[in-house]
Amino acid sequence: MKRLFLISLMSAMCLMSMAQINIWEGTGRKVKLTPFPAEGNGNIAVIVCPGGSYFWHDTEVEGMEVARWLQSNGISAFVLDYRTAKVPAFIFHHRYIFRGNRYPDPQDDLLQALKVVRENAALYGIDPAKVGAMGFSAGGHLVMSGAELFDSADRPAFVVPVYPVVTLTEDCAHKRSRRGLLGDNRQNDARLRDSLSLERHVPADCPPVFLVNCVDDPIVDYRNSILLDSALTAKGIDHEYLQYATGGHGFGASSHKGTEECRQWKSRFLEWVKALEL
Repeated sequence: MKRLFLISLMSAMCLMSMAQINIWEGTGRKVKLTPFPAEGNGNIAVIVCPGGSYFWHDTEVEGMEVARWLQSNGISAFVLDYRTAKVPAFIFHHRYIFRGNRYPDPQDDLLQALKVVRENAALYGIDPAKVGAMGFSAGGHLVMSGAELFDSADRPAFVVPVYPVVTLTEDCAHKRSRRGLLGDNRQNDARLRDSLSLERHVPADCPPVFLVNCVDDPIVDYRNSILLDSALTAKGIDHEYLQYATGGHGFGASSHKGTEECRQWKSRFLEWVKALEL
């Protein structure tokens, strides 16, 4: 009987994992959020934002795989399919003429996802005061912008930028992500670049940050994370910065991508997040 109950519970959790939510239900917009609830109540929760230069998503490695890893470690996860410019915009540059998806669309989606998850905390067995955000590459920029630009009450409880895009102004800026976020006709707007360069806008009440990157990253210059670490340190923000020599980019929570060295970030994160006083 006990075994039957456990099988039923596991089946129910699997079904919940696949029950995608439209976070903008009733508004005419469609943005998916896929829940991966962990067993139990009062859990920590993480909204997962895959990377992809604000043009597309690495949904499996930096989304679903990350969520399954978090879920298996007792942390509820929600993969956010936030709005991106999409591949045609990358190829054809049509946002010179049409608006398309651009800032602040991804930030609005993260803000709404945080609201939806908190409002449904009881359904998923999570603590609404313990909803953080984890992002990779451009997704790292997104979650960190939420920590900096949202009103204090709306921010994630903690943020985890992994090999993140940080600056839109310095010479180490990731130009594709800058274009993806700002749009073709605004990518050279100095005011916008400054306002979304995260090293310049760390608030005094920024939530705790767990920052990870690799020096040999061939996609996002490793100096992005150094800029953010320096800014967090200058403001006295509670944070941990793991800089690895090897691992490159795009390893997510994979058990085989990257290097043995960089994959240590996962166990270090689990220790860090469970020790947070939220």
